[in-house]
Formats: sequence, structure tokens, C-alpha cells
Amino acid sequence: MNENEIIEAENRYLANVFSKKPVVLTSGKGALLWDVNGREYVDCASSYGVAALGHCHPKIVEAIKAQAEQLITCHSCYYNDKRAEFIEKLVKITPKGLDKAFLSNSGAESIECAIKLARKATGKPEIIGLMGAFHGKTMGALSLTWDKKYREPFMPLVPDMKNVAPDNPSKLRAAITEKTAAVIMEPIRGEGGIRVPPDDYLQEVQEICDRRGVLLIFDEVQSSFGRTGKLFACENWNVTPDIMTLAKPFAGGLPIGITVAKENIMSTLKVGEHSTTFSGSPLVCAAGCAAIDALIEEKLADKAASNGKYFRTLLEGLQAKHKTVKEVRGLGLMLGMELRYDVYGVLMKTISKGVLVLDAGRTVIRLLPPLVINKPQIDRAVTALDAALEEDENGRASSSTVPN
Repeated sequence: MNENEIIEAENRYLANVFSKKPVVLTSGKGALLWDVNGREYVDCASSYGVAALGHCHPKIVEAIKAQAEQLITCHSCYYNDKRAEFIEKLVKITPKGLDKAFLSNSGAESIECAIKLARKATGKPEIIGLMGAFHGKTMGALSLTWDKKYREPFMPLVPDMKNVAPDNPSKLRAAITEKTAAVIMEPIRGEGGIRVPPDDYLQEVQEICDRRGVLLIFDEVQSSFGRTGKLFACENWNVTPDIMTLAKPFAGGLPIGITVAKENIMSTLKVGEHSTTFSGSPLVCAAGCAAIDALIEEKLADKAASNGKYFRTLLEGLQAKHKTVKEVRGLGLMLGMELRYDVYGVLMKTISKGVLVLDAGRTVIRLLPPLVINKPQIDRAVTALDAALEEDENGRASSSTVPN
């Protein structure tokens, strides 16, 4: 199929629920992707953080090939060697005390498990999230996601869910009631604009939760796996939650969701109370073992920290050059560049110049490159962003719409 045929087939037969970009990707290696016409792109999107190891990492490819010849599926009512190996590797790297896990298929599923687990462990119904948060689009996760464009078409949502202002311990303290089971938050808000909290905020939240007997849930679906320069973002503030949700990169690109918790909390779930058919499939777990091995052996968290500082310095150079850039923020290779107006034009111009980037709300360019990205590839990305900003500014100047 040629480019037009591929686009036509997807548009005709797939549900129209994704904001499509006019790019047909067919292959990838490391931090590079190629479209159906052979054009090369630097990937600063990683399929929304999934491709942290880059595309077609040799360890992942080999693990999938080998396991596909051995056993692809095995329901969790039976024991399995790869599932056992993966879980053992996982709990060795999670923050101390988070040593019991439930495996699912996506970040949203990991959130659903966390909600049920918090309610079961406490016997209380209420979950408190943050304004600006994104936790997924299944009904429970959606009930804690803030943006009304996701919520309103599906009202009424799950009851006993509410959101409070972020980075404000007093607001959180006032919101907790006798029926509150848990507080859930992203250590760094991703879709909410790459918002890094104040230095002491997470510690204060943990103290509030401990004092009030409320569980603390961290949604690390986007911020874990070394992306912020630590294996888990919460480690930047030395805070360990009671429950943590993981997903995206933990199986090297295959679908996975993980809910980890303290054993006394996870043990409140009894046989049959929560399950999913594809929980811990051997194929996904084999890829997960290879992914964790690559993460540790290649010291990718350290690389994310050093290359993230390099990337951020270059982005701050763009801020100094372009008055339309309001702020650069983030940790490691989880970066955001906020503009003074809607980013869509700059985003599309950047893509047209061979660099894939994301948005994070209306005014923020989100950068989530593979952790294997190198400095020359970062240079290419910044050069494309620079040119896109200049083109957009020139276009706005000609129509007198550049902000002061």
C-alpha cells in the first residue's frame, strides 16, 4: 500500500478518536523513525513515552523472537517461568516496600486496579486527585482526569472522586474527609503541561496522608523507567507511595500495565476480585525482562539525566532567542516548552522538518525522546524547533498577532 492508500484505509475503518498527523511511519531504530517514503525523523515523542528504549532495541527483538517460539500466552491461573522472572526483576528496582504487583495491559488499567485496591484496603470510597491531572480514559481513571473535554461526553462518572488544586498542601488537607481512601497524583504532571512540583510538596503530601490515614498513590505511567534521571520520578524527592502505577515502556513497546503496592495493601484483594485475561502473558513478560535488563545495564537513567540537562540548556537558548517561548521546564528527558499561544502551528512545522514532538495542553510542546537519544539527534531536534518557531513568529508578525 502507498501512503495515500494507508491513510485512506485507516480513516475508513478505524474509529475517528485520534488526532492524526499526516505521517505514515513504517520502521524505526533507536531514536529514529522512517515513513513509508523513506523520510527520516528524530523521535521526540516515543509513542507518548512507550519507546523509552528506542525502536526495535536488539534485546527486545531477540526476547520477543525467542519467546514467540516457546509460549505466547498463559493465563495467570497457571504459573509461568517468564512471568516469575519479570516480577522478580521488577520488585528489585521498585522503591523499597512496593513488593507486590498486579499485571495488566495499559496505564489506564493500572489506575483502575489502584482505585479498586485503595477502596478495598481502606473500606472507604473517596479518591482525591489534582486539577490538571491525567490518569486515563476508562471510567474510573477518567473520573480522576481533570480536562472537561475528556469527561463531559461521558457524564455521570464514578462517584466519590474529586480534584483539588495542585502544589497546595492546605487545599489537600482541607479536602480530606472521613470517607477518603486515597490521594492520587503524578509526581510530574505530564499532559497537564510537564509541571514539576515545588521541592517539598511531595513530602508534605505524604505527611498529610500518613497523618490522616489516607493512602498515597503515584501515577508514574509516564515519569518512570529512568525518564527523569531516576528509575522512578518519586525518587527525586525521596518519597515512596503506598501504591504506584506503571505502564508504557516496561515491556519495550508491547502493551503492559503494572500496579505495585505494599504487601499488606495488595493482599486485601482476594481471589476473583480483580483480574484480566492477558495479565502477565509470557510474550510481554519476556520483553519486560529484556527491557529492565537494558534499562539497568545501559544506565539509561543516568543518560536521561545528562542528556536531559543538555537538551534543556539548548531549549533555554531558544527561550532567550524567541520571545514567544514563555518557559522551559522538566526533569531528565521529560521536558516541556511553554509558548505564549497555541502550539499547534509550531508542532506541525516541527514535524514537517523531520522531528516528532507532542503537545501537553494548548500551549506546551512536550518532549519525550527515547532514553537512547544522542546529542547530535538532540541538536537536530532543537534546530527544527528553532526554525519552526521562527517561521511561526514571522507568519504571526505579518498578520500582527505576535504577543508582546
